[in-house]
Amino acid sequence: MNAFAAIPMNPLAISAGSLVEGVGMFFQIYFALLLVRILLSWFPNIDWSNPVFATISQLTDPYLDLFRSIIPPIGGIDLSSILAIFAVQIAGGLITDAGRNLVSLSSNSFAAY
Repeated sequence: MNAFAAIPMNPLAISAGSLVEGVGMFFQIYFALLLVRILLSWFPNIDWSNPVFATISQLTDPYLDLFRSIIPPIGGIDLSSILAIFAVQIAGGLITDAGRNLVSLSSNSFAAY
């Protein structure tokens, strides 16, 4: 007999868990895009009209501009990207952890009935 057969499954908790994992994946992908954008900014000869580079720029520049308005470049070095990286990592961690806790609480409360 399957050990999990006696445990009732909450389909809402399963779909919520998938949503939480999807949000976590979004933050990981956006973090990778930010890193690529920041690394590409080190090369002045990049053609930003190239569709691939233009797409990366369109996806990340509005977020990075928020931090650039807070911390201006110091001596030609843009330190705002460090703050932007920390913010996306912290937000992603907090949101996915909170989501996992909510899913765990909902599945535990469902199992109590």
